[in-house]
Amino acid sequence: MREKILAFLENFELEGGGNIISRDLMRALDVDGSKASFVLEAPSPDVAKSLDAQRLKIQDKLLQIDGLDEVSIVVTSHSKEPPNLKIGRHPEPQETTMKPQSVSKIIAIASGKGGVGKSTVSSNLAVALASKGKKIGLLDADIYGPSQPRMMGVSERPRSPDGKRIIPLHAHGVTMMSIGLMVDPNKAVVWRGPMLMGALQQMLSQVEWGDLDALIVDLPPGTGDVQLTLCQKAELSGAIIVSTPQD
Repeated sequence: MREKILAFLENFELEGGGNIISRDLMRALDVDGSKASFVLEAPSPDVAKSLDAQRLKIQDKLLQIDGLDEVSIVVTSHSKEPPNLKIGRHPEPQETTMKPQSVSKIIAIASGKGGVGKSTVSSNLAVALASKGKKIGLLDADIYGPSQPRMMGVSERPRSPDGKRIIPLHAHGVTMMSIGLMVDPNKAVVWRGPMLMGALQQMLSQVEWGDLDALIVDLPPGTGDVQLTLCQKAELSGAIIVSTPQD
């Protein structure tokens, strides 16, 4: 199946010339039975817009391959050059917020290092709030070590019937989504900043969260692209920092 997908993409002419393989746009191809997913990493935002416009056409063509029933494609791009922050110059305003309109509050759960119980706090808090009658979502944004699928007892891949919106999973009264459900758990995720931000934005904006009182976001440990992007663009209502007692 992997070879069939690659062969098709080599023969699919993109707008502007070339194909996905010859232009080295594909990243993280994952084939699981009749399901496939991969990332298209564009060299610029303009190219990303062009690829996003062709994404549904690519998916429809791929679904014509015998034995392939579901295709998920994420389009990301390298970020624009940082604004000029010389003395006397004001920084440009941030881009449009990533907060879903149907979500009332976003609460980030973070930690300074791994292994302190951050993910445990995230899942327990989500389930506890749901047991009180609240509509709660849980987003596992720990790209490098997603553990919420195991903690919440789910393993199936989320569906995307129209190739645009992603249907989240439900467990213990909580609506949840994790990058761990979209990639092969036996393979390392080696994504750079723009790819990480693209994946995070897709999980926030393209997932059918529904009306939520709060969305709990389990962040990666430490500080990095995911944490900074979320804090700058997602309109956080609050944050919890998990740590261990120190002498």
